[in-house]
Amino acid sequence: MRRSVAVGSILVGIAAMLGGAFVARVGPLETWPTIVGYSADLVVGRGLLVVAVTALLFGSYQLLVGVLMRSPNKRRAHNTRNLLRLAFGFIGTIATLAVLTENWLGLLLSLGVIGFAITFALQQPLLSLIAWVYITVKQPYGVGDRVRIDDAKGDVIEIDFLVTTLWEINGELVTTNQPSGRVVTVPNSVVLSSNVVNFGGGGSPYVWNEVGIQVAYETDLEFARAVMREEAEDLFGEEMAEGIAAYREALAETPVELEVYDHPTINVTQGDSWVELRLRYLTQPRRGQRVKNELYERILDRFNDEPDRVSFPVSRNR
Repeated sequence: MRRSVAVGSILVGIAAMLGGAFVARVGPLETWPTIVGYSADLVVGRGLLVVAVTALLFGSYQLLVGVLMRSPNKRRAHNTRNLLRLAFGFIGTIATLAVLTENWLGLLLSLGVIGFAITFALQQPLLSLIAWVYITVKQPYGVGDRVRIDDAKGDVIEIDFLVTTLWEINGELVTTNQPSGRVVTVPNSVVLSSNVVNFGGGGSPYVWNEVGIQVAYETDLEFARAVMREEAEDLFGEEMAEGIAAYREALAETPVELEVYDHPTINVTQGDSWVELRLRYLTQPRRGQRVKNELYERILDRFNDEPDRVSFPVSRNR
């Protein structure tokens, strides 16, 4: 459908261009009355040329976008589409004004004066446009990434010239990194003045996560740690191995040197009447809460099967 519309638009543009050139050269409308003080040949000829510019650019844009949308890399296609929209819009504006004025130098000077006025009048939109260029070039996040921008958190569904649109997670309605169903619009200018956190969409699609369980000091800590590690490796051992490889590859591209373990690790935190065992593992950010829930249930079941080796703090119910 898009291709047929694009081809039809280009054909209309060619016909309008030929018609405008014919009217401008031959002057077949000399006997017509003037239109708002201008000859009919001038008005109709330039009108046809404006239609030609608009139709040709629109058809060309639709053809290019149709080719881009076939790309498996949706993020790159989205960014390229926005660049094309900006380029075609700028070219179309300049070409239309040039057709109407036939004075390129005067047009450019006028645009310079207008540009200064716009800079003062539209500072925030211009900052958002500059931020969009920064987002496109540096790519702190892209379509499909889970991010936190200032106090908004969600999955990026659209990056426009002025705003970034998020499919919200958490928010005021839900917790535990679950979608709320609301859409949040964030001005791009916020990116230049606040922290941006990308949950796995940057160098590696994985993030570290933790699940903590409090046990009494009488617990056989070595046994408890072994159980937690076993359950983690049984649940996502192969996936974590793939994640570790991707994480190390991304880390190698930076000057940061970190020790990355091949298996889940357990950290111990001491409290007044309990010991907290925190299992650290690598997972995909969108599966983080689901994995944490399943992992917690499996570990708790194993602990409850061994009451002689695992004890809970007195204030807790088994």
